[in-house]
Amino acid sequence: MEKRLEIGQIVAAHSLRGEVKLNPWADDAAIMEGLASVYVAGKQMQVESLRYHKNCAIVKLQGIDDRTAAERLRGSVVTVDREQLEALPEGVYYIVDLIGLSVRTEDRELGTLTDVLTTGANDVYVVTPPAGKDILLPVIPDVVRSVDLAAGVVHVTLLEGLVDDETV
Repeated sequence: MEKRLEIGQIVAAHSLRGEVKLNPWADDAAIMEGLASVYVAGKQMQVESLRYHKNCAIVKLQGIDDRTAAERLRGSVVTVDREQLEALPEGVYYIVDLIGLSVRTEDRELGTLTDVLTTGANDVYVVTPPAGKDILLPVIPDVVRSVDLAAGVVHVTLLEGLVDDETV
């Protein structure tokens, strides 16, 4: 597992005081609340303040005290040490932990989980088989039966119509 997790990207300077506008990559931007420090372009920085404006977080980082310094951070990916984050609820996973897992039905391996698409209703796992087209699996209880991070396997049930006969 990755030691650090990407939580967003700095998209702009926000004020004359050195605040930056951070586009969060988490389902819930509240994941950033209570963080004492983050890594910006690999450099650890203390978080002085955090507030929300529309869909972004406005963050004041220690040592970034004017708009020019904030502008230099534009485009930087922000990461955080995994242990700073609260434990996830059961059945919820970080996407980075899912990528690369083997996806299996009861009787065969379908391929490797290569992406997670976030949609309005439910996420969709993109499974890349050894040959053929990618398989798109909705993350619903009838399809995704279990995720075993330790074993590196996602167990699924294929509902009729989810895959072409030639794909599997």
